[in-house]
Amino acid sequence: MIRVFFLFLAISTFLGAEPITVPTMNFQLGAPDTPQQLVSSLNVLVVLTLLFLAPSMVLVMTTFTRFVIVFGFLRQALGTQQVPPTQLLVMLAMILTFFVMEPVGIKAYENGVKPYMEEKIGYEEAFDKTTLPFKNFMIRNTREKDLALFFRIRKMENPDTVADVPLSVIIPAFVISELKTAFEIGFLLFLPFLVIDMVVASILMSMGMMMLPPIMIALPFKILVFVLIDGWNLLIGNLIASIK
Repeated sequence: MIRVFFLFLAISTFLGAEPITVPTMNFQLGAPDTPQQLVSSLNVLVVLTLLFLAPSMVLVMTTFTRFVIVFGFLRQALGTQQVPPTQLLVMLAMILTFFVMEPVGIKAYENGVKPYMEEKIGYEEAFDKTTLPFKNFMIRNTREKDLALFFRIRKMENPDTVADVPLSVIIPAFVISELKTAFEIGFLLFLPFLVIDMVVASILMSMGMMMLPPIMIALPFKILVFVLIDGWNLLIGNLIASIK
């Protein structure tokens, strides 16, 4: 790549074109001279940290976990191996997560981020008001048993309000609740397809075709049943309806 650049530079100079000016960049590290410089540096650090942690926050504070696990169970139940592709299922889970979490995100922006950008509130108040809608959402979809587990581990007293619940407690409780819900839905998805597999296997055994893999016969029937009942519409509708 460097050789190509210098070759292009030599050709342009030979043809009489104006020489290309290569920009220079200087990175300097030093102690801040004023408190304002320190605050600006800390703001940049906070923004970079949030951008680095954003993918993890999507996984643990939204419904993405539920969606992607259920879609994985669906593909396993159908027995279609790599169809639909993993990338497509992850993107579908992301789109549905955005659809579900959009009202929560808008409320968090209006209550916390926007006033902070307008310099009406400070750091701590902005953080509390931004995270409160997400706390409300996570608590609505978290089992009391899971939440009590982490309070008991931390040996903390029961909170009076949602705002008193720390994120370090509610996030792990929310994650294991989402895992349990996703596994329950996955079990229900497996049942009808398991019945088809058992019926096909019984018919093949009764016909003496023991060397023929049942999956080769059952797969078209499972796909047909899934299409006839409009499976994607039914599954996604019930997934979203299960979110409080």
